[in-house]
Amino acid sequence: MLAIRWIMSLLFNIQMYLAMAVMAVVFAPWALFSREGAFAACHTYCRWVIFTARLMLGLKVEVRGTPPTDEVVIAAKHQSFFDILVIFHAIPRGKFIMKRELIYAPFLGQYAQRIGCVFVDRGKRGAAIAKMKADVAKSATDPGQLVIYPQGTRVNPGVVKPYKVGSGLLYEQLGQPCVPVATNIGVFWPKRGVLRKPGTCVVHFLPRIEPGLPVPVFMKQLEQAIEDTSNALMAEAGFTAP
Repeated sequence: MLAIRWIMSLLFNIQMYLAMAVMAVVFAPWALFSREGAFAACHTYCRWVIFTARLMLGLKVEVRGTPPTDEVVIAAKHQSFFDILVIFHAIPRGKFIMKRELIYAPFLGQYAQRIGCVFVDRGKRGAAIAKMKADVAKSATDPGQLVIYPQGTRVNPGVVKPYKVGSGLLYEQLGQPCVPVATNIGVFWPKRGVLRKPGTCVVHFLPRIEPGLPVPVFMKQLEQAIEDTSNALMAEAGFTAP
């Protein structure tokens, strides 16, 4: 049974990346002339991956809470590639804070630029934060939902990793509400490896944190909301922390 699951996971991964290439090429003429075309391509791709994950892997998706449609900062738990797709699919005009290396990823990097994602260098901390804030200010003319991962990277279930202040600085700079997002996706779709497990992946959009809080207070509320709910979702999925 495990061998069959591994083979199906491998086939799923292959078709997932092939579909990315095919859709990127098919939508390219529209995307080149209109950002709406780029958003359409990305949403279509997300729908495809979610559909094939259910069909091939028995991996279902459940979105809880109310995904925002207005201009907000979304601060999300990040456990795997799949949570990116589920979050983007749930909101109308998502744009992500992404590590700069991804700008060179075939298809993904080009479409990410087209929809207004902000690329950051994770090297020199002070310079990286200053540039991120400047780039976000430039992209403010493109309305949408700005998604940031407060821990800065994918984090496996059960691993404790501190929250970085960048999300707090953006919350302060933009003066927008922040919507925390919790998930249990890493239980089924790990950070690394081929094998995916069947089950129900949950992405939970939590009550928004209104603007105006001091950054330290905001960061404490954000971390508590995301971590408490993510831990509860993972426990619901049968995960026990080591």
